[in-house]
Amino acid sequence: MKLRCAVLDDFQGVATSLADWSPVADRVEVVAFREHFGSEDELVRAVADFDIIVTLRERVAFPAELFGRLPRLRLLVASGMRNSVIDHEAARAHGVTVCGTASSSTPPVELTWALLLGLARGLVEESTALRGGGPWQSTVGADLAGRRLGLLGLGRIGARVARVGLAFEMDVVAWSRNLTEERAAGVGVRRAGSMEELLSGSDFVSVHLALGDRTRGLLGAPELALLKPTAYLVNTSRAAIVDQGALLAALAGGRFAGAAVDVFDQEPLPAGHPVRTAPRLLATPHLGYVSQDNYRRYYGDAVEDIAAFLAGAPVRVLG
Repeated sequence: MKLRCAVLDDFQGVATSLADWSPVADRVEVVAFREHFGSEDELVRAVADFDIIVTLRERVAFPAELFGRLPRLRLLVASGMRNSVIDHEAARAHGVTVCGTASSSTPPVELTWALLLGLARGLVEESTALRGGGPWQSTVGADLAGRRLGLLGLGRIGARVARVGLAFEMDVVAWSRNLTEERAAGVGVRRAGSMEELLSGSDFVSVHLALGDRTRGLLGAPELALLKPTAYLVNTSRAAIVDQGALLAALAGGRFAGAAVDVFDQEPLPAGHPVRTAPRLLATPHLGYVSQDNYRRYYGDAVEDIAAFLAGAPVRVLG
């Protein structure tokens, strides 16, 4: 009898077409779920009789209690090589192997710039007005050349965002607690003396920090108040780094020009969530990692993970 593999959150219905599942087809039945399960109970009802689960990024949490409710689960594959919402100790205790996949930093870099440019040139407003018979030109775009781009984080993604900013002839500065002058100079940017200096002096601020105890809630109301009235904020990293309530209040109060976000405290967003109607906000449904090449990488590696597990030699084991 075949093992059963559940692929979660296949919103676009592409999990089985963007990768070749034939290497495991004779041993594994793959079932892709396009809907997101809104509660742990819904998830358990849907996948309790599955032996393998493939989950995207950190969209679905796997705490200790959930492993106890999935007695058949033996392999959990999570896209990427880091996942903070899986209880790895509990997985081991329940005999579940957790494996990851490769992941490219290119898609989130590209989306960051799509959002930043969309904000700067009012693309959503102008396109909506043009298609809806509204005014011909209603915004005056913000220039990039000569303006300051402040990066919170200069890791793998932040550094690539910085290089694009330099290509646009922007003045690029960066800050994080562990950032050194040498690291910043190696990317060709300046290190800000403090986060406050970066926030108050930048025309565009983009967040590229990992979420942890020191970065959770890093940008609250006092920090957002430091932004220039003409500044824009972009967050394609993790929602919890920017206090969502403080951000919505700042946007409603017109304290700075606008924001673009791709990550949220609750995903998918409920229909009546205030983010959906917030002013001066460009929002996308967590598309940072969603690209054809990245999905081919995720699901292709997932197939490899499953085949290796079945062969008794798991690869890319996490935790």
